[in-house]
Amino acid sequence: MGVPALFRWLSRKYPKIISPVIEEEEHEIGGARYEDPNPNGEIDNLYLDMNGIVHPCSHPEHKKAPETEDEMFLDIFTYTDRVLMMARPRKVLMIAVDGVAPRAKMNQQRARRFRAAQDAKLKSQQLEIEVKEREMRGEVIDDAIKGKKQWDSNAITPGTPFMDRLAEALRYWVAYKLANDPGWANLQVIISDATVPGEGEHKLMNFIRSQRSDPQYDPNTKHCIYGLDADLIFLGLATHEPHFRVLREDVFAKQEKKFTIRDQIAEAKSDGVKTKKEERKPFLWLHVSVLREYLQVELYAPRMPFPFQLERAIDDWVFLCFFAGNDFLPHLPSLDVRDNGIDTLVQCWKRSLSALKDYVTCDGKLNLESVEILMSNLATREDEIFQKRHAAEERRSENNKRRRMAMQQEQALKDIYLPTVSKGKDKAPLTADQNMPLMDTQGNVVEGYANLSNSDIVQNRAILTKANMANNEAAAQLKKLIDSKKTQVSAVQEQVDSEQMTPTDSSSMATSESEVETPAPEESKKRKFKEVDDANLDQDDVKLYEPGYHKRYYEIKFHCTSDEEIERTRREVVAHYVEGIAWVAMYYYQGCPSWTWYFPYHYAPFAADFTNLKELFPDGVKFDLGQPFRPFEQLMSVLPAASGHALPKVFRDLMSNPDSEIIDFYPEEFEIDMNGAKMSWQGIPLLPFIDEKRLLTAVQKQYDLLTPEEKDRNTNKKAELFISSTNKNYPKFCESLYKEDKEKVHFKSGKSGLAGTVIKLDAFKPEGIFKFPLNEGHMPDVDNKEYFQATYEFPKKKTGKSMILNGHIAAVPTLSIADKNDLIYQLDKFNNNRRNGPNGGGRFSSVQDNAGYVNKGPAGKEIFKMYSMRRGGYRSYLQYLANGKHPDNHHTPHPQQNQYQAPNTQRYNSGGYQGGYGNNRGYNSSYNNTSRFQGVPNNNSGGYQGAKRTGFLPPKPSI
Repeated sequence: MGVPALFRWLSRKYPKIISPVIEEEEHEIGGARYEDPNPNGEIDNLYLDMNGIVHPCSHPEHKKAPETEDEMFLDIFTYTDRVLMMARPRKVLMIAVDGVAPRAKMNQQRARRFRAAQDAKLKSQQLEIEVKEREMRGEVIDDAIKGKKQWDSNAITPGTPFMDRLAEALRYWVAYKLANDPGWANLQVIISDATVPGEGEHKLMNFIRSQRSDPQYDPNTKHCIYGLDADLIFLGLATHEPHFRVLREDVFAKQEKKFTIRDQIAEAKSDGVKTKKEERKPFLWLHVSVLREYLQVELYAPRMPFPFQLERAIDDWVFLCFFAGNDFLPHLPSLDVRDNGIDTLVQCWKRSLSALKDYVTCDGKLNLESVEILMSNLATREDEIFQKRHAAEERRSENNKRRRMAMQQEQALKDIYLPTVSKGKDKAPLTADQNMPLMDTQGNVVEGYANLSNSDIVQNRAILTKANMANNEAAAQLKKLIDSKKTQVSAVQEQVDSEQMTPTDSSSMATSESEVETPAPEESKKRKFKEVDDANLDQDDVKLYEPGYHKRYYEIKFHCTSDEEIERTRREVVAHYVEGIAWVAMYYYQGCPSWTWYFPYHYAPFAADFTNLKELFPDGVKFDLGQPFRPFEQLMSVLPAASGHALPKVFRDLMSNPDSEIIDFYPEEFEIDMNGAKMSWQGIPLLPFIDEKRLLTAVQKQYDLLTPEEKDRNTNKKAELFISSTNKNYPKFCESLYKEDKEKVHFKSGKSGLAGTVIKLDAFKPEGIFKFPLNEGHMPDVDNKEYFQATYEFPKKKTGKSMILNGHIAAVPTLSIADKNDLIYQLDKFNNNRRNGPNGGGRFSSVQDNAGYVNKGPAGKEIFKMYSMRRGGYRSYLQYLANGKHPDNHHTPHPQQNQYQAPNTQRYNSGGYQGGYGNNRGYNSSYNNTSRFQGVPNNNSGGYQGAKRTGFLPPKPSI
């Protein structure tokens, strides 16, 4: 799931959650080795969301794209090796590629792939225009450039030949590393390729949840996940693992120039000239443990009607973020991350606490009564949010217009004067005082111009500019020049349009790279795929900032024609949206609740519409699990006809034949509703939703015509486990599966840090050879005796609980009292317009601000720290189920810690929570500092006395 702008927003509000990655250079002699200590702190398990590597390696934006798929695979090997050298996992590496997704995700995949096909078409047309323009100037363009076809990124979808080859390449690379890299000797590698159903990141989360179910699981396991989606942060929080980080590229690093069509032509003409060495983008860590510290400060609310539990509060915070955007539901009209929508929801949540009986969520299940109260609180602010957003957009639009006008005026003056300025060429003035002729806007010499030298003009350019701008005639000429200015490319495009394109095709051209300007025909109903200016964006007929917007919204977006239809549609949309947020919550905390459910609308309801939810769901929200699609069925659901080459031939006619029974699923033209957005990619493609029954009926008719290889590609499979011949489990697996001829072997995590079941894989022969599968590159074949490969099944998963497991050791607290005060003042800034610093409290400037921080995981391994931990964990929960005594209502001292004073129903009067603002040892002595492990109440009266002034009310120490 990707939430736009979330990562930047989080890193600005919580600056200490990120730190730069220390990356050591690798050399053959004397360089960093995998088995060396990790300067970034040790990591046990690394999880790779592989699509975050495959996409930038196969179609990079800032450099020339690989020519062949083999080049892509070699780049993937190099990139993955770099990521592994940063993290250096010691126990488990799991590589997860996106498999068949739940139906709820397919709507977004479909929109992305249809737009990707449109972008590829436009880029091809731009290349044609660029080539034609250069040929008109007399340049000779290589035929290879003229006829070059861009690689279709839609091939990165389960079921395509590319994904099948990728899986084989990854298997080889893992086998090669296990056989040759000493640092991989004890590493256990799980590959879940595109044949295993599920999104990559959620397959990783299912793995973590399954490992937590194993009785021998180490609660102090140090996890790291690599990926580009910001929702990995939510997933890290949802695991309730205390030692978790996210590894990703640094989005704050200097942005490189995109590799445009002109760059492509220029590089082809360079004919082997050595290009500048590519600068590698730096990486950064996002520390989920530090984010937990921030949330502990922010989410605490005094005088709650029920006990404050950090894990439950974090679950509610993650749930709130769903409303601001996710891959499965459109965000509420009043919420946007860029407008501090999450902060707005948090404030509504806090204001709602007094009316709630419990938290909004519990282990992924929703309390609908609490959801309704939360939404009613947000509804009271919707009008204000819409009006403030409109006022801010108006100010931004006016500023942009002024800035654009100034730039145009400056450019017009440059166009007038710069052609006559010396550039060191043959016609340059020979002496510095040689006079420069004064030219009018048409390039003609003005009679009687002032006798000024170059130096005089430069020194007095401000005066001259103002004088010219004040002259009405000069200003009129400048405006005429700006309005009528056209490039040669525009003329070439018009020629191409008239010769080869229809008016509708011409109107859809993108101009971001080739700087082509195309007049849009008035008759065109199709939106242009480009960024449009503020004037064109002001086509908002709903006008959320004006009274009556609620009715207009349903009339325009949902095509309702009467008040009765509006009311009926409103209830239907709310019912589906509540199902949606319930589905997403379960998906994050327990796994996919339904493979077939999806949200059947393009727009979300208002917060004010969430009323009488119990009437809609008297028995709660329930789902039917169903079955995932097969790979070819998903391809037919998400790919446009232009990407039909990725499918077997028997299916292509269904996508392109006008007489096809499902031809309406594959429109060549579709409307994009900008819905108030500024960038074209933010628009909503109004594509028809797939009718599952019609699609499956049409597709399954063709199954008998598939070849054996295609049938194999269309099969959902299981993950595979790879270990080296030196691994602790290697003798047991080989003996049980190949000597004793057992079908499967179960194993626990106490021995190697991994639990599960291995099943004999027919394709793996211990005496065989794994041949290098690529046609390019020079890598050796691998002897199967050097590694072991088998089908792998996760341990049986139990219902996940929102708790940190028994036996965990907390990390050393990162936040100081000053950091917590900064956060509290930021909250005051949003509520009371307080300002703290030049940026209004947002004190983040660079990832290097936190360069000295190294996440070392648990604070120690002493026995007294391991066994005087917080209440909770599976053991205490099982005891609660047996005797009905909840651990939060535990009144007696811990049997192993006589000094520990357990909280009562007014839990914050005990020493388990105080001390956070009472001394310099952190926010929560029961969670974050050493005294919490010994259970010693902290009655230090010399603590921070200014908490009340900042809005934080710490509990009073018990007497």
